[in-house]
Amino acid sequence: MLLTNLELLESAGSQWLKIESGKFTSSSIWSGDKAYSEEDKIEFENAIAFPGLINSHDHLEFNLFPKLGNKRYKDYVEWGEDIHRVNKDEIERIKKIPRDERIAHGIHKNILNGVTTVVDHGSYSVQKNYLIDVFTQYNYLHSIRLEKNWKAKLLLTLNKKPFVIHIGEGTNDEAYSEINELIRWNIFHRKIIGVHAIMMDEKQAAHFKAVVWCPDSNNFLYGKTSCVDKLKRKTNILFGTDSTVSAGWNLWDHLRLARSTNLLTDQELYNSLTSSPAKIWNLKRRGAIAKDFDADIVIAEKKSDNFFNSFFSIDPKDILMIIKSGDIILFDERLLNKIGNRINLPDYARVEQDKAIKFLKTNSDKGIGYFNSFR
Repeated sequence: MLLTNLELLESAGSQWLKIESGKFTSSSIWSGDKAYSEEDKIEFENAIAFPGLINSHDHLEFNLFPKLGNKRYKDYVEWGEDIHRVNKDEIERIKKIPRDERIAHGIHKNILNGVTTVVDHGSYSVQKNYLIDVFTQYNYLHSIRLEKNWKAKLLLTLNKKPFVIHIGEGTNDEAYSEINELIRWNIFHRKIIGVHAIMMDEKQAAHFKAVVWCPDSNNFLYGKTSCVDKLKRKTNILFGTDSTVSAGWNLWDHLRLARSTNLLTDQELYNSLTSSPAKIWNLKRRGAIAKDFDADIVIAEKKSDNFFNSFFSIDPKDILMIIKSGDIILFDERLLNKIGNRINLPDYARVEQDKAIKFLKTNSDKGIGYFNSFR
């Protein structure tokens, strides 16, 4: 497969990308080489390309929920108690939907946003037959105050996988002090990736392998987010969406919010979804468009001559194509005539996004009935 006329962050000018056996084999300025047949080539117009995004924090089973919150909260314990009291009926109604359907819906949310790898924070077992990668190679802890026997799990677990835990999620003294408690009990210096870290300071950040920043969720629940401009001096910053129970479904709204804070540079924010999580989660051959890397790529409409301005102005309706390991898993209907010979159209579900029609590959009927709830 030859993708032509693309603008990449890494290179100026019109580029072409060659994909064979699910890998990038080369990239260069395309000069109209006739060695490639028209069947091999997909030519784009006015498009940018970037690596398939890596979402470092989601709860896939919770993406059929609307945002649940009735006020600004002091911490996650207060939030949980409040919604289970006030929103009990709605929670029970959604939980009656089979978990595998809810997880499939969470997968679809991520694909429509250009995510090809998602870190699912949950204690349940996730199937392996999804169109994108669901990363679960870590030790799960929910949080200091809600995880039973968390100290024993931290101390007695023998594998070398990192621990992932909600930490410092709130704006009160308890949210701050629990970070110190976790650090104090990490006697064997396990690798810990903290999620949210709203109350974390620089000194504490030095004890964490990375922090996952979820600004949309933080602002909705607590009216405050993590000081990643300071934490980045001591640890790695990754980006996460959280689920729709506390954040909007559109990842690109999250990114525009994050960009508006000026806590990270454009390059740092971009890296928090690409090269940085690939390194932290040990996802070899992902997070970049490079020779012999997995062909995970998103192609979207170009809206500006400045790559970052174009990137951060994307919405799901602007995504033209998503390729995962060389396989087209989403495309815009405008490309149907160009790729019709490469796909089996009945394998794709028709999805409308803000008057744009996308075709999303499905390997199961689970969750399909909820596609168009993404608005």
